[in-house]
Amino acid sequence: MCSGRVDMGFIIRAFENGIDGVFMGACHLGECNYITHGNYQAQNMVLLMKRVLEYIGLNPERLRINFMSGAEANVFTESVNAFVKTLKGIGPVGKAEGVEPAELKKRLAEVKKKIPYLKIANREKLAGRLEGHDGHENYFTLEEVTKQFTEPFSYWIDPEKCQACTTCARRCPVDAVISAKQQIHIIDQDKCIRCGTCFEVCPPKFRAISKMEGAVPPPPPPDQRAVVKKAKEAAAE
Repeated sequence: MCSGRVDMGFIIRAFENGIDGVFMGACHLGECNYITHGNYQAQNMVLLMKRVLEYIGLNPERLRINFMSGAEANVFTESVNAFVKTLKGIGPVGKAEGVEPAELKKRLAEVKKKIPYLKIANREKLAGRLEGHDGHENYFTLEEVTKQFTEPFSYWIDPEKCQACTTCARRCPVDAVISAKQQIHIIDQDKCIRCGTCFEVCPPKFRAISKMEGAVPPPPPPDQRAVVKKAKEAAAE
């Protein structure tokens, strides 16, 4: 499997299952067998996930990527042995960092929920091509990752502006927009991953979606969700 197909969710799942570390072997940079050059993407993903592990209190050295070809069995063996030695020095996942199992499970669940947002928020960096294997430790910083997890904002649909065009509902990557014909749309805040897609695609003539800090106003009651078309509203005046 191409290393570029390794998802952030795979790494989190490994730690959820009690694995002490995750090792990835990838082709040498610049020697991809396909046109995608997924090994660059894999490198970027690992750099991001190292900062995520640091954010939730796990040693980032529990995740490693090494580059090698299928003919370099010696490099693979040496790399894996070195990684195992590192893990033995660190100790069991969570326990070595002083994180209780229940708390670790909670933190990993938070990361898993945020993965779609992390992909979108960091899409440009994740798609970049970093040459060489060293000197990229600060490509993603702990400060920016912390902000992506803690920034208190939400997206909200103004019931007075929504015209039920369904554009936001059709483009939402996680189906977090509750929509019905001729009814004001509502964002399910529990499902929303704060990717901003709805905000970007809402037609300019409506501008019904806002980015808000903190909690959003409650949605209108079901019996008050009928859309009043702007043309009819203007005619009534």
